[in-house]
Amino acid sequence: MKAVTTFILTAGLATAAMARPAPSTISLNQISTYASGIFDEGAAEIVAYDNGSQRLFVSNAQENSLDVLDIADPANPVLLNKIDLSPYGDGVNSVAVHKGLVAVACEADPKQDPGTVAFLDIDGDYISSVVVGALPDMLTFTPNGKQVLVANEGEPDADYLVDPEGSVSIIDLKRGVEQLTQSDVKTVSFAPFNSLKKQMQRAQIRIYGPNASVAQDLEPEYIAVSDDGKTAFVTLQENNAIAIIDIKTARVKRIKSLGYKWHILPGNELDASDKDDGIYIENWPVAGMFQPDSIASYKVRGRNYYVIANEGDARDYDGYSEETSIDEIEISGWLTKRFPNIQEKESLGRLGTTTAAPFGKCGDVYHQLFSYGARSFSILDESGRRVFDSGDDFEQITAAAIPDYFNASNDNAKFDNRSDNKGPEPEGVVVGEIKNRYYAFIGLERVGGIMVYDVTNPRNPAFVEYINNRDFTQDVETPEAGDLGPEGMAFIPASDSPNGSPLLVVANEVSGTTTIYEINSSK
Repeated sequence: MKAVTTFILTAGLATAAMARPAPSTISLNQISTYASGIFDEGAAEIVAYDNGSQRLFVSNAQENSLDVLDIADPANPVLLNKIDLSPYGDGVNSVAVHKGLVAVACEADPKQDPGTVAFLDIDGDYISSVVVGALPDMLTFTPNGKQVLVANEGEPDADYLVDPEGSVSIIDLKRGVEQLTQSDVKTVSFAPFNSLKKQMQRAQIRIYGPNASVAQDLEPEYIAVSDDGKTAFVTLQENNAIAIIDIKTARVKRIKSLGYKWHILPGNELDASDKDDGIYIENWPVAGMFQPDSIASYKVRGRNYYVIANEGDARDYDGYSEETSIDEIEISGWLTKRFPNIQEKESLGRLGTTTAAPFGKCGDVYHQLFSYGARSFSILDESGRRVFDSGDDFEQITAAAIPDYFNASNDNAKFDNRSDNKGPEPEGVVVGEIKNRYYAFIGLERVGGIMVYDVTNPRNPAFVEYINNRDFTQDVETPEAGDLGPEGMAFIPASDSPNGSPLLVVANEVSGTTTIYEINSSK
């Protein structure tokens, strides 16, 4: 296979607009890639590692299987097994591993029906299973391995006529996974918030699906658990909010809006058009809805922090769609007077926006403009307060590193292609500790590549490196194109690594590849 061009930008090349350089240096070195040979079918989405067997478990949605890779030699991953998951559901959405116990989340057919979590050994042999909520989209073990938490997204059907409630399942494994029964499953319900719909909307939590209760409208996406295993932070992506859950009582402590990113402010610029014939990262009167996908937790100086990848997402169904563009809506006079060309395609006209504006809309007239996602990552404290956001770093960094392919997508290499629609689109995030410092690794779903930040100081992270294992000159449907659409990631500390060095493993959804990076440290 032809070697893939690796684009790298390091902290030493960062512009003044970016986060400060990191005080310590690490670098990612791609040492191997396993290719499924399946393009754009979700053949490598979520990846989990078992250190006892030195195996990776990669969810393969196209084949409804787990691909099991032996990485005893990380430079030469070998496919050991394909575990058929069809006995447990119609599609695999997530996998997690703890000390040789493999948990998989499988949706039903139709996916509005309750899903299943199955427990397997490392060879794929069945141990037990339980029923969970509709569309179990992600699952994770608590740090001690005694519980599994499941984000049940509860998406509606295409006609938006069947809309199950979103929920979080807590599976108690204290009696042993072999003894597991349905009574060991607690459901964290959002139904107690149904009577608070108007108050939540006033608090800028997006509750807007047609005829939906609060519990139906909230769609849990991803879960991170505190270091002590007592608290879970759950991203509610479409709702632009997070839920904070007490794991012991299986109750929601709080639902909090993530607010908005004001792109009119310095440091929050964006390139908003795919028709402006260049890279123009500028301020605009737009409120970006953070709408995170992945979330990861870490503990530093006795406090838990949560890193979110602010991807953005819209509801777009046959029966209901909020998607439109700014040139398709009626904008108030105060905006058009201050920005007379605002609806031109070279300005904001092409930028994706919502018909379900959370505020600032009078009848059909928009006094405030919104966009999906924040093109950044953020850090939240234990109360859910945002203590850091990376601003316009991602677009500034990719513009410097790969100017000819700025904001290209994962299924084409067209310059500026995604500027009008969430830009580089950060999706996956994982945090790892290396020599007493903490690093966040954020995957960019569209243009590709991994952003690396030192987050040891959560209020003042430092940019370390951007690496993109992709060859933009090659046909995206060929192996020579490299990694496309990074989705799930796993950090392997040096103490658990087969070769004694920390590793980062990235599952790439579009290219169907699983890539292993060795992480080198200068200290």
